[in-house]
Amino acid sequence: MVRPEGSGAQVDRRKFVAGVGGVAGLAALATTAGSQLGTGPAAASRRGARSAAAPADPLALLKKMLSFDTQNFGKGGNTRPHAEWLKSVWDAAGVPAEIIATPQPDNVHLIARIPGKAGSKEKPLLLLGHSDVVPVERENWSVDPFTGTVKDGEIYGRGALDMKGANAASVSALLRHLSQGAEFDRDIIVLTDCDEEAGSYGSGWLAKEHWDKLDCGMVLTEGGWFLAQSDGTTPMLITVTRQDKVYFNLDLRARGTATHSSKPMPDSAIVGLSRAVSELGDHKAPVALTDVTRAYFEALARATDDRKLRSALRLMLKARSQRSLERAAALVVRLSDYPYLHSALLRTTMAFVIEDAGYKENVIPSEAHVRVNCRGIPGGQKPRDFLASIRRLMDERDIEVTLAGAEGETEEQTLAALDKRWATPPADVKTPLFSGISQAAVKTYPEAVFTPALFEAGTSLGPWREKGIPGYGVYPYVIDNDQLIGMHGNDERIFVEALATGTDFMYEVFSRFRV
Repeated sequence: MVRPEGSGAQVDRRKFVAGVGGVAGLAALATTAGSQLGTGPAAASRRGARSAAAPADPLALLKKMLSFDTQNFGKGGNTRPHAEWLKSVWDAAGVPAEIIATPQPDNVHLIARIPGKAGSKEKPLLLLGHSDVVPVERENWSVDPFTGTVKDGEIYGRGALDMKGANAASVSALLRHLSQGAEFDRDIIVLTDCDEEAGSYGSGWLAKEHWDKLDCGMVLTEGGWFLAQSDGTTPMLITVTRQDKVYFNLDLRARGTATHSSKPMPDSAIVGLSRAVSELGDHKAPVALTDVTRAYFEALARATDDRKLRSALRLMLKARSQRSLERAAALVVRLSDYPYLHSALLRTTMAFVIEDAGYKENVIPSEAHVRVNCRGIPGGQKPRDFLASIRRLMDERDIEVTLAGAEGETEEQTLAALDKRWATPPADVKTPLFSGISQAAVKTYPEAVFTPALFEAGTSLGPWREKGIPGYGVYPYVIDNDQLIGMHGNDERIFVEALATGTDFMYEVFSRFRV
């Protein structure tokens, strides 16, 4: 991957051993360029010890982050060792950092705060990145998922893409600024949270308990994809997400006669549910284009080098009927180098994620169950309408379909909460953060097209969105489709060179807030 000039290439990129051998390397001092960024003793005093912190290599940081096993199996992960190490990185840079314990032992948050210009009245910028990761199937990995193995130009590890890679790029970029004696026009809060992947003590709990530490004017977290052309490396589309899809779960249950396994009966719950899942596996919700997704696909049409895909996109965007929209959308997905991503941006999706039935090999069980994870498009098909459509499909098969909600919550209460999230508008594009992201994209990836987008997954932005605080998302490295599939999968990885360029991108984003 070619790194364009002007992407922070002039900045000292000396590499440190902190990511491999501990924190000692980050404590090394570099010759500061801060004297060029401000004059007089007052400016020097404000920068203080921060100006002596040396920039850390993002690859070294990522290797160290990946070495911490922070798997979250649903009740929080052990994030304390990771938080203690990262706190020492911030300490070495002269940045105040605090570990926030939760009721779950060793499941902790870390908050670092880079003070802005004295007397600034600007609300802080908050950088949100989770430290926990989903579990791994070790037997299906080609490398140890917790060593940060570099192979054929890619770095492997659970969290390399989601989202320790983004954390490493952001922290490295901020350390580079601090090594130059940078002063920002506002405080920058770096929250490394826990329980994003599952658990009871994530950002929602933290916001209830410590909102004073999180109050800000804008938030940047995971989200927007940086997609490559068909060659897999040339930057094509740089996106920042303004919205997340609406997350909800359905439970499918089939019932039959419980009896001895020596005498099978035709009403087997497992067989009935399997047939229902097979039918639903081929079912596609209707395509729905919103203002956000339409802008995304228009940008993709401008960005792609594939003429056939460009034509299909234009057909889809010009469709006058649902039938022609569906046909054109199917063609777009078939031609796309990122078919699963683009299918997810077009409709409500279903994923069959948990199946359970039976308890003994000589007993035919009376019930079989499947959990279906669904994600709807804000402003598209309403979750309540999707639920009704699935119930109609399953009625003929005598399958019970229930909407999973919080304990003690009625279905209507759950649907009302989903309606509210469905109707939440996308983040405003007229903010300094959105402007900074767009300017950084143009400077770092001048050959690519920049666009806002919808995130097909979910983030920890809920507490800020509920208060009307604009939140955006980026994964700041160009990826190919195989790497995208590795998210939450096996052999998760990103390009080493993409991580370096992504760090330059984040450096440019933060540059927009320098005094």
